[in-house]
Amino acid sequence: MEHRTMEILGIRVDRIAKSEALEMVAVFLVSQKQNTVFTPNPEMLVDAQKDEYFREVLNSGDLNICDGFGLWLATKLSLRGVRHSADDEAIQSSVVRISGVDFMLNICALAQEKNKSVYLLGSGDEDVIKNAAEVLKKKFGGLKICGFNGGIKIEKTDDDKITYDETGNEDILYDIIMQAPDILFVGFGHGKQEKWIYENLPQMPSVKVAMGVGGSFDFLAGKAKRAPKFMRVFGLEWLWRLILEPWRVKRIFKATIVFLYYLIWQK
Repeated sequence: MEHRTMEILGIRVDRIAKSEALEMVAVFLVSQKQNTVFTPNPEMLVDAQKDEYFREVLNSGDLNICDGFGLWLATKLSLRGVRHSADDEAIQSSVVRISGVDFMLNICALAQEKNKSVYLLGSGDEDVIKNAAEVLKKKFGGLKICGFNGGIKIEKTDDDKITYDETGNEDILYDIIMQAPDILFVGFGHGKQEKWIYENLPQMPSVKVAMGVGGSFDFLAGKAKRAPKFMRVFGLEWLWRLILEPWRVKRIFKATIVFLYYLIWQK
């Protein structure tokens, strides 16, 4: 399926509507190759400026959806003034923000429809991942969740690689291989989850779609509360996070002020 892409701060972002993105995932599920779904957002793009390996991993994604209001706005500003035809105008209108947690739910609905199985990995908390699995089972009665695991601790090394307990990782890989899911959702946090998928996906042959989902399991399990819909519509999730979790101020600063600085500097 052909679609257009664009580049923001050196990272490929697919110019695609949600319906088209889901069509791509449906194709992935019956393809002969393994596929990755990443959700670039402003904080990830800022981190990728000084992390060449992360930049390489993100650009390897088979589908890079536009997540984060700031990134969506950046795509609109970047496309302004380069439209030369009705086709280009239609393409621009199709660039939409697709929230990672919402797209994960969309994929779960697709998996239920196509009778495909999913595996949940990450969050670092066995209770959270278990509760997230229960919520998904209630929401999608026919969804096959073939396994879940709280994951392992992953650290970033000085050379931007990642390191983790090999024995624990082998146990996780063994369980995923034995359960043979079609879809794997990984929630190790941005940067770590994408690198883990990039390095380990070939060892899990049944997985046709692997997606980094960040804090989605926390939202599903109720450990973290999503911003009200009106705040999400107007791109104010950062304010909601700052109010509820003031210790995230450095990350919020990175995703807003630093991201804007890089955009201006690039121009």
